[in-house]
Amino acid sequence: MNTQDAKRVLETALICAQQPLPLRDMRTLFADELGADTLRSLLDELTRDWEDRGVELVALSTGWRFQSRPEMRDYLDRLNPEKPPKYSRAVMETLAIMAYRQPVTRGDIEDIRGVTVSSQIIKQLEDRGWIEAIGYREAPGRPALYATTRQFLDDLGLASLEQLPALESTSFGAAAALAEAAAAADQADQVSLLEPDQAALGLEAMVAGQPAEMAPEPQAENIHTEPQSVDAAAEPAAEAVPADTPVPADTPPDTPEPDDRRDAPAPDFPEPAANAAPMDPEA
Repeated sequence: MNTQDAKRVLETALICAQQPLPLRDMRTLFADELGADTLRSLLDELTRDWEDRGVELVALSTGWRFQSRPEMRDYLDRLNPEKPPKYSRAVMETLAIMAYRQPVTRGDIEDIRGVTVSSQIIKQLEDRGWIEAIGYREAPGRPALYATTRQFLDDLGLASLEQLPALESTSFGAAAALAEAAAAADQADQVSLLEPDQAALGLEAMVAGQPAEMAPEPQAENIHTEPQSVDAAAEPAAEAVPADTPVPADTPPDTPEPDDRRDAPAPDFPEPAANAAPMDPEA
Protein backbone atom coordinates (compact mmCIF):
# COMPACT_ATOMS: atom_id res chain seq x y z
CA MET A 1 0.00 0.00 0.00
CA ASN A 2 1.43 3.35 -1.00
CA THR A 3 1.51 6.38 1.26
CA GLN A 4 -1.47 8.15 -0.29
CA ASP A 5 -3.71 5.10 0.05
CA ALA A 6 -2.59 4.61 3.63
CA LYS A 7 -3.39 8.23 4.42
CA ARG A 8 -6.89 7.88 2.93
CA VAL A 9 -7.56 4.78 5.03
CA LEU A 10 -6.30 6.48 8.16
CA GLU A 11 -8.33 9.61 7.47
CA THR A 12 -11.50 7.58 6.96
CA ALA A 13 -10.97 5.62 10.16
CA LEU A 14 -10.43 8.80 12.17
CA ILE A 15 -13.55 10.45 10.79
CA CYS A 16 -15.72 7.41 11.46
CA ALA A 17 -14.33 6.61 14.91
CA GLN A 18 -16.65 7.31 17.84
CA GLN A 19 -13.75 7.70 20.27
CA PRO A 20 -10.17 9.00 19.96
CA LEU A 21 -8.12 6.48 18.00
CA PRO A 22 -4.83 5.35 19.61
CA LEU A 23 -1.77 4.37 17.56
CA ARG A 24 -2.16 0.68 18.37
CA ASP A 25 -5.61 0.67 16.74
CA MET A 26 -4.23 2.53 13.73
CA ARG A 27 -1.62 -0.18 13.27
CA THR A 28 -4.41 -2.75 13.30
CA LEU A 29 -5.87 -1.02 10.24
CA PHE A 30 -2.78 -2.01 8.28
CA ALA A 31 -2.16 -5.41 9.90
CA ASP A 32 0.94 -3.97 11.59
CA GLU A 33 2.54 -3.28 8.21
CA LEU A 34 3.07 0.37 9.13
CA GLY A 35 5.18 1.32 12.12
CA ALA A 36 4.46 4.00 14.69
CA ASP A 37 6.86 6.47 13.07
CA THR A 38 5.17 6.11 9.70
CA LEU A 39 1.75 6.60 11.26
CA ARG A 40 2.89 9.73 13.06
CA SER A 41 4.20 11.10 9.79
CA LEU A 42 0.82 10.44 8.14
CA LEU A 43 -0.96 12.10 11.05
CA ASP A 44 1.22 15.18 10.68
CA GLU A 45 0.31 15.33 6.99
CA LEU A 46 -3.39 15.01 7.77
CA THR A 47 -3.11 17.76 10.36
CA ARG A 48 -1.66 20.09 7.74
CA ASP A 49 -4.25 19.03 5.15
CA TRP A 50 -7.08 20.12 7.47
CA GLU A 51 -5.52 23.37 8.66
CA ASP A 52 -7.82 25.68 6.68
CA ARG A 53 -11.05 23.80 7.37
CA GLY A 54 -13.70 23.98 10.05
CA VAL A 55 -12.58 20.62 11.44
CA GLU A 56 -9.15 19.89 12.88
CA LEU A 57 -7.19 16.76 13.78
CA VAL A 58 -5.96 16.86 17.37
CA ALA A 59 -3.93 14.57 19.63
CA LEU A 60 -5.54 13.79 22.98
CA SER A 61 -4.48 11.71 25.96
CA THR A 62 -6.19 8.57 24.61
CA GLY A 63 -5.56 9.01 20.89
CA TRP A 64 -6.32 11.15 17.85
CA ARG A 65 -9.65 12.52 16.67
CA PHE A 66 -11.27 15.04 14.36
CA GLN A 67 -13.24 17.80 16.08
CA SER A 68 -14.81 21.09 15.12
CA ARG A 69 -12.80 24.23 15.66
CA PRO A 70 -13.82 26.56 18.51
CA GLU A 71 -14.84 29.32 16.10
CA MET A 72 -17.50 27.01 14.64
CA ARG A 73 -19.28 26.60 17.97
CA ASP A 74 -21.76 29.46 17.55
CA TYR A 75 -22.94 28.09 14.23
CA LEU A 76 -23.21 24.48 15.39
CA ASP A 77 -25.18 25.53 18.46
CA ARG A 78 -27.97 26.70 16.15
CA LEU A 79 -28.57 23.07 15.18
CA ASN A 80 -29.18 22.22 18.83
CA PRO A 81 -30.62 25.30 20.54
CA GLU A 82 -31.48 23.39 23.72
CA LYS A 83 -29.12 24.51 26.43
CA PRO A 84 -27.41 21.68 28.34
CA PRO A 85 -27.39 21.79 32.14
CA LYS A 86 -24.66 23.85 33.70
CA TYR A 87 -22.33 22.81 36.47
CA SER A 88 -22.45 24.76 39.70
CA ARG A 89 -19.63 26.98 40.87
CA ALA A 90 -18.94 24.51 43.69
CA VAL A 91 -18.46 21.70 41.18
CA MET A 92 -16.14 23.81 39.03
CA GLU A 93 -14.06 24.88 42.01
CA THR A 94 -13.72 21.29 43.19
CA LEU A 95 -12.72 20.13 39.71
CA ALA A 96 -10.18 22.92 39.29
CA ILE A 97 -8.53 22.15 42.63
CA MET A 98 -8.31 18.47 41.70
CA ALA A 99 -6.85 19.32 38.30
CA TYR A 100 -4.15 21.67 39.58
CA ARG A 101 -3.34 20.11 42.96
CA GLN A 102 -3.90 16.38 42.36
CA PRO A 103 -3.83 13.97 43.98
CA VAL A 104 -5.97 15.45 46.74
CA THR A 105 -8.38 14.23 49.39
CA ARG A 106 -11.75 15.72 50.21
CA GLY A 107 -10.13 17.23 53.28
CA ASP A 108 -7.53 18.99 51.11
CA ILE A 109 -10.27 20.49 48.97
CA GLU A 110 -12.23 21.57 52.03
CA ASP A 111 -9.13 23.28 53.45
CA ILE A 112 -8.70 25.27 50.23
CA ARG A 113 -12.34 26.11 49.60
CA GLY A 114 -13.31 26.64 53.23
CA VAL A 115 -16.52 24.62 52.89
CA THR A 116 -17.37 20.95 53.03
CA VAL A 117 -17.37 18.98 49.79
CA SER A 118 -20.63 17.10 49.51
CA SER A 119 -20.75 13.52 48.28
CA GLN A 120 -23.06 14.70 45.50
CA ILE A 121 -20.29 16.83 43.99
CA ILE A 122 -17.82 13.94 44.04
CA LYS A 123 -20.40 11.59 42.52
CA GLN A 124 -21.30 14.09 39.81
CA LEU A 125 -17.67 14.38 38.73
CA GLU A 126 -17.17 10.61 38.92
CA ASP A 127 -20.31 9.94 36.88
CA ARG A 128 -19.08 12.39 34.25
CA GLY A 129 -15.84 10.40 34.11
CA TRP A 130 -13.65 13.36 35.02
CA ILE A 131 -12.23 12.15 38.35
CA GLU A 132 -11.44 8.85 40.04
CA ALA A 133 -9.97 7.56 43.29
CA ILE A 134 -6.40 6.45 42.63
CA GLY A 135 -5.41 5.36 46.12
CA TYR A 136 -5.52 6.23 49.80
CA ARG A 137 -3.42 8.55 51.92
CA GLU A 138 -1.57 6.92 54.79
CA ALA A 139 -3.28 9.01 57.45
CA PRO A 140 -5.95 8.41 60.08
CA GLY A 141 -9.04 7.16 58.30
CA ARG A 142 -7.04 6.51 55.09
CA PRO A 143 -8.92 9.11 53.01
CA ALA A 144 -9.24 8.48 49.28
CA LEU A 145 -6.94 10.36 46.91
CA TYR A 146 -8.66 11.81 43.85
CA ALA A 147 -7.18 12.72 40.48
CA THR A 148 -8.48 13.61 37.05
CA THR A 149 -8.91 11.00 34.32
CA ARG A 150 -7.94 10.68 30.68
CA GLN A 151 -11.58 11.36 29.84
CA PHE A 152 -11.21 14.73 31.54
CA LEU A 153 -8.25 15.55 29.29
CA ASP A 154 -10.09 14.33 26.20
CA ASP A 155 -13.14 16.46 26.94
CA LEU A 156 -10.92 19.51 27.36
CA GLY A 157 -9.00 18.69 24.20
CA LEU A 158 -5.71 18.16 26.02
CA ALA A 159 -3.03 15.52 25.58
CA SER A 160 -1.57 15.85 29.09
CA LEU A 161 -1.90 17.80 32.33
CA GLU A 162 1.02 19.98 31.25
CA GLN A 163 -1.33 21.59 28.72
CA LEU A 164 -3.74 22.81 31.40
CA PRO A 165 -4.19 26.59 31.19
CA ALA A 166 -1.76 28.38 33.47
CA LEU A 167 -3.38 30.02 36.48
CA GLU A 168 -2.06 33.41 35.43
CA SER A 169 -3.08 32.98 31.77
CA THR A 170 -6.52 34.47 32.35
CA SER A 171 -7.84 37.11 34.67
CA PHE A 172 -10.68 34.79 35.64
CA GLY A 173 -8.36 32.16 37.08
CA ALA A 174 -8.28 28.38 36.92
CA ALA A 175 -11.98 27.60 36.81
CA ALA A 176 -12.52 30.09 34.02
CA ALA A 177 -9.72 28.53 32.01
CA LEU A 178 -11.25 25.10 32.50
CA ALA A 179 -14.68 26.44 31.59
CA GLU A 180 -13.42 28.06 28.40
CA ALA A 181 -11.44 24.99 27.35
CA ALA A 182 -14.27 22.56 28.07
CA ALA A 183 -16.83 24.71 26.30
CA ALA A 184 -14.67 24.69 23.18
CA ALA A 185 -13.41 21.11 23.26
CA ASP A 186 -16.45 19.19 24.50
CA GLN A 187 -18.88 20.54 21.94
CA ALA A 188 -19.88 17.11 20.71
CA ASP A 189 -21.24 16.11 24.12
CA GLN A 190 -22.91 19.50 24.63
CA VAL A 191 -21.20 19.97 28.01
CA SER A 192 -21.74 23.49 29.28
CA LEU A 193 -19.80 24.88 32.22
CA LEU A 194 -20.34 28.05 34.16
CA GLU A 195 -19.47 31.31 32.52
CA PRO A 196 -15.91 32.37 33.41
CA ASP A 197 -16.95 35.27 35.61
CA GLN A 198 -19.26 32.99 37.60
CA ALA A 199 -17.06 29.94 37.78
CA ALA A 200 -13.79 31.42 38.95
CA LEU A 201 -14.58 34.00 41.61
CA GLY A 202 -11.45 34.08 43.75
CA LEU A 203 -10.38 30.59 42.64
CA GLU A 204 -6.88 31.45 41.49
CA ALA A 205 -5.99 32.49 45.03
CA MET A 206 -7.74 29.41 46.43
CA VAL A 207 -5.84 26.97 44.23
CA ALA A 208 -2.64 28.71 45.27
CA GLY A 209 -3.56 27.99 48.88
CA GLN A 210 -4.58 31.54 49.79
CA PRO A 211 -7.91 32.57 51.30
CA ALA A 212 -10.45 34.11 48.98
CA GLU A 213 -13.76 35.81 49.56
CA MET A 214 -16.49 33.60 48.13
CA ALA A 215 -20.12 34.15 47.29
CA PRO A 216 -22.76 32.17 49.24
CA GLU A 217 -22.72 28.45 48.50
CA PRO A 218 -25.76 26.27 47.69
CA GLN A 219 -27.66 24.97 50.69
CA ALA A 220 -26.41 21.47 49.99
CA GLU A 221 -23.00 22.49 51.31
CA ASN A 222 -22.33 23.35 54.94
CA ILE A 223 -20.26 26.49 55.10
CA HIS A 224 -17.60 26.54 57.81
CA THR A 225 -17.74 30.00 59.36
CA GLU A 226 -17.13 31.52 62.73
CA PRO A 227 -20.29 31.74 64.91
CA GLN A 228 -22.22 34.87 64.04
CA SER A 229 -24.57 34.85 67.01
CA VAL A 230 -24.74 33.66 70.59
CA ASP A 231 -27.19 30.97 69.45
CA ALA A 232 -24.42 29.02 67.76
CA ALA A 233 -22.14 29.36 70.75
CA ALA A 234 -24.77 28.33 73.27
CA GLU A 235 -25.86 25.20 71.42
CA PRO A 236 -23.14 22.89 72.84
CA ALA A 237 -23.91 24.14 76.36
CA ALA A 238 -27.55 23.20 76.00
CA GLU A 239 -26.52 19.58 75.43
CA ALA A 240 -24.60 19.56 78.72
CA VAL A 241 -27.72 20.26 80.83
CA PRO A 242 -28.63 17.20 82.96
CA ALA A 243 -31.79 15.39 81.99
CA ASP A 244 -33.48 16.12 85.35
CA THR A 245 -32.82 19.87 85.15
CA PRO A 246 -35.81 21.67 83.65
CA VAL A 247 -34.93 24.26 81.05
CA PRO A 248 -37.68 26.69 80.05
CA ALA A 249 -38.43 26.46 76.35
CA ASP A 250 -38.55 30.22 75.99
CA THR A 251 -35.22 30.86 77.72
CA PRO A 252 -33.20 33.12 75.41
CA PRO A 253 -29.83 31.70 74.40
CA ASP A 254 -27.89 34.67 75.79
CA THR A 255 -29.14 34.35 79.38
CA PRO A 256 -26.50 34.01 82.12
CA GLU A 257 -27.47 30.42 82.93
CA PRO A 258 -26.18 28.77 79.72
CA ASP A 259 -23.16 31.10 79.69
CA ASP A 260 -22.22 30.01 83.24
CA ARG A 261 -22.53 26.35 82.38
CA ARG A 262 -20.48 26.84 79.26
CA ASP A 263 -17.66 28.64 81.01
CA ALA A 264 -17.45 26.25 83.96
CA PRO A 265 -15.52 23.40 82.25
CA ALA A 266 -12.94 25.79 80.76
CA PRO A 267 -12.07 28.58 83.20
CA ASP A 268 -8.97 29.49 81.18
CA PHE A 269 -11.16 30.75 78.34
CA PRO A 270 -13.58 33.30 79.81
CA GLU A 271 -14.64 34.64 76.43
CA PRO A 272 -17.86 32.87 75.29
CA ALA A 273 -16.79 32.76 71.64
CA ALA A 274 -13.53 31.02 72.54
CA ASN A 275 -15.41 27.99 73.82
CA ALA A 276 -17.76 27.71 70.85
CA ALA A 277 -17.56 24.52 68.87
CA PRO A 278 -14.83 25.01 66.25
CA MET A 279 -16.31 25.35 62.80
CA ASP A 280 -13.09 25.54 60.78
CA PRO A 281 -12.40 22.73 58.22
CA GLU A 282 -10.30 19.84 59.38
CA ALA A 283 -6.62 20.18 58.64
